[in-house]
Amino acid sequence: MHAPLSAQATTAPPPGWSRVFAAIPASVGEARRFVAGILDGCPVADDAVLCISELATNSVLHSNSAQAGGTFTVHAEICHGDYLWIEVEDSGGPWDTYPHDNDRPHGLAIVAALASDWGIDGDYRARVVWARFDWPPPDSGPRQVPS
Repeated sequence: MHAPLSAQATTAPPPGWSRVFAAIPASVGEARRFVAGILDGCPVADDAVLCISELATNSVLHSNSAQAGGTFTVHAEICHGDYLWIEVEDSGGPWDTYPHDNDRPHGLAIVAALASDWGIDGDYRARVVWARFDWPPPDSGPRQVPS
């Protein structure tokens, strides 16, 4: 049963974009340019572009998408003044946690440090790694408290 028309949302969904890339190293730069082009003027664009680079690199190097003919898909959704959502979907594969022998941050640690929230969904057949970036409204100066 549907809600009465007057109770249904009248706003359009946030704009979203998707693009499929060949799972080859050169596609990581293409994915960065794709997301950067979408996010022109977004205050969290630099962080999101760095994170999409890390997520695309993981797909190319560590997922089953790396097999001949494999692909990964980049999704982005913008809700102006609220949040930016990015994700990379690939062909899954075994999930291995590699120990780091140095203090340099690696892919998902960078995503965790920059994103407001992030996560991993899926399994060995298909996996989505996503990141959400809060988009604070522009600073409009001090708030006036009603008296």
